[in-house]
Amino acid sequence: MAHSFRSPLKSLYLISSDEVLLTQETVDALRATARAEGYTEREVLNVEGRFDWGQLTESMQSLSLFGERKIVELRIPSGKPGKDGSDALKYLTAQLSDDTLIIITLPKLDKTSKNSVWFKALSSAGELIEIQNVALAHLPRWISERLKVNGQTASPSALQLMSQQFEGNLIAAHQEIQKLALLFPAGQLSDEQVQQSVFNVARYDVFGLSEGLLAGDTARVCRMIEGLKAEGESIVLVLWALTEDVRTLTALKHDVQQGESLGSAMRNRRVWGAREKLMPQAIQALSLAFLKNALQRTHELDRLAKGLTKGDVWDATLQLASQIALRIQQKNAPK
Repeated sequence: MAHSFRSPLKSLYLISSDEVLLTQETVDALRATARAEGYTEREVLNVEGRFDWGQLTESMQSLSLFGERKIVELRIPSGKPGKDGSDALKYLTAQLSDDTLIIITLPKLDKTSKNSVWFKALSSAGELIEIQNVALAHLPRWISERLKVNGQTASPSALQLMSQQFEGNLIAAHQEIQKLALLFPAGQLSDEQVQQSVFNVARYDVFGLSEGLLAGDTARVCRMIEGLKAEGESIVLVLWALTEDVRTLTALKHDVQQGESLGSAMRNRRVWGAREKLMPQAIQALSLAFLKNALQRTHELDRLAKGLTKGDVWDATLQLASQIALRIQQKNAPK
């Protein structure tokens, strides 16, 4: 599970791992603790291309107009800051203060990097958190612990099935665990329920629905939702896919407006494959106000699906999905 943090926080945390999901969860937990301590501002610096290391110095020296504490997240995906970066990081350790929390994320480092001057300076000045990969042999136990958080359990054979299906891909396993929580109540999951979820062909139809939505293919979106309804598929699964897309689009739009590059934001938000190729045109077509409204409507659809409000949840879902797709289609149509 994610690393837990006690107050008061230190001024510098160094997180090293190749597991994107576990790194993000650790940063999320650290950020939540920081908010409770009064860190209200946040700045993200991504070291890629010709990164200007002067930005880090400026960020450390700049003070909030309101005197608020802030978080500075420095992401170094290559794990190699170079000479200028090495100098900047060494300088950073001499500028630490109680008003600024520095979170530096790195991939798993080799022996040479760990022996570097900049790494030794950082690890000595702050707290180093090294997150190990989850070995395939340990994945069933990892999945079991995640299921328990949602109040669910599964047999050893079902856990083994999920482990083999995802082959160490923690992000895919995490998504499947969240889906199981939506589809089935708390308690013991039967082997049949797990098999149905893992191997359900409709899951791929839902992925296709996501691609159609992001591509602005309104006709395909309508056809797939009507088809899933006719086949007796659970509306919960369709809503899950739609909500995930809207939530991701909203977060990416916000990240970009805060100055982060879209490529970096997609990596940090774990957007891969076909969705990674389709997201840019969708982000360009949709305003943040539109996305926030759409996200609010997904919450209303969830209440509708649970019977807390009255109405046809399938029609309402089709209406929202088609509106999003149509907006993307119109904005990206040839002039």
